[in-house]
Formats: sequence, structure tokens, C-alpha cells
Amino acid sequence: MDPISKFLTDYKIPIGPWGKAFFGFLTDNFDTIFRAFSNGLNFILDGAVNLLLMVPPVLLALVIAIVAWLLQRSRPLAIGVFLGLIFIINQNLWKQTVQTLVLVVAAAAMAMAIGVPLGIWAAHKPKVYRVMLPVLDLMQTLPTFVYLIPVLTLFGLGNAPGLI
Repeated sequence: MDPISKFLTDYKIPIGPWGKAFFGFLTDNFDTIFRAFSNGLNFILDGAVNLLLMVPPVLLALVIAIVAWLLQRSRPLAIGVFLGLIFIINQNLWKQTVQTLVLVVAAAAMAMAIGVPLGIWAAHKPKVYRVMLPVLDLMQTLPTFVYLIPVLTLFGLGNAPGLI
């Protein structure tokens, strides 16, 4: 092995220990804040799920089908939505469907609430755009499960990490 390669492999940058120390610092010093945020998100999500579960499933399926018809003006689509939801009810998967629906809608709303203002800011400020572009390029190349590891470390298990 040539001397430069040997030097580079012998004197590694200790990214792993630095990352462990950083997340250890965050969890040791800010655990209360992360848990409070997580508990707040779980409270809101659980409340929305419980609210939707109070509505009779067939009535909610009918309302969703009517909304689909109003948005698309397509009778076959509305019938398909209604029949699909009735099948979900028939298979006793309604609670899980409502939980997933609430989580997806909340995540989309949160993404838009953060992403749209950042996008407008970057569009109007070239310096912000120049900073955001390499960060977003890096994030685009990383698998989504890479983001999940720090979120689970900071927020624990539950719906809150799924939303984030």
C-alpha cells in the first residue's frame, strides 16, 4: 500500500464516535424537550384518530366518496372509493386505515407547512438557495431510512417519528 493510502486508512476521521457523542449529548440534555414534543404530536394524532373513529365507518366512507366525487366529478371514481372503503370495513381494518390516513394527512400538511415557506424564501434569496441546494441534493441521495435513525433516537417509537 502506498504511504498516502496507509496514512488515510490509519488516521480515520472519527465520524462514528462524534455522532454517538452528539446524539448522546442531545438525548442527555434535551430529552425532556423531545419527549414533550413527541407527546404533543401523539396527543394531536390520537385525538384526530379518535374523532374519526367516533363517526360510523359507513357514514365516513360515504362522506369520503362524496368528497372524491366533488373533487373529480367522476361517478366511477366515487363508487370505487366507496366500495374500497366498504371492503376495508368488511375486512375489519378500519381502525388501521384511519390511523394511516391521519398520519399521512398530518405528514403532508407538516411537509407543506415547512417546505412551501422555505421554497419561497429560497426563491427570493439567492444566498439561501445556494445553501439549501447542496443540502437538498445530499438528502435526495440518502435512503429515507437513514433519516429514521436519528428521529427514532431523539423521539422514541410511536406515531411522532412517523410524522416527522
